[in-house]
Amino acid sequence: MGDPPVPSAPWTFLTSHARVLLAIARDPGARLREVADNCLLTERTVQSIVSDLEEGGYLSRMRVGRRNHYRINSGAKFRHPAEAGRDIAGLLNLLAGPRPGPRP
Repeated sequence: MGDPPVPSAPWTFLTSHARVLLAIARDPGARLREVADNCLLTERTVQSIVSDLEEGGYLSRMRVGRRNHYRINSGAKFRHPAEAGRDIAGLLNLLAGPRPGPRP
């Protein structure tokens, strides 16, 4: 009979960068620790991702008192050639709204 199938590695539709961007879009005043908890990532990973997103022009950080607040640049374009020319506003509009509750 052959060998049993080898389970494939789990995969997801969204990258960690997309999940962090969406979490910030939902709550621009969130602490990075809260974003990390929400995205199931470490705070250090989220800090690195936020730096990537800032450098890429996807968000900017403003200091308000003792906290950071973030502004998403929804006109920023996707980086992958397959989505070239499309801005991230559609993704944000689709996924950054309130999470659906459980179905009855």
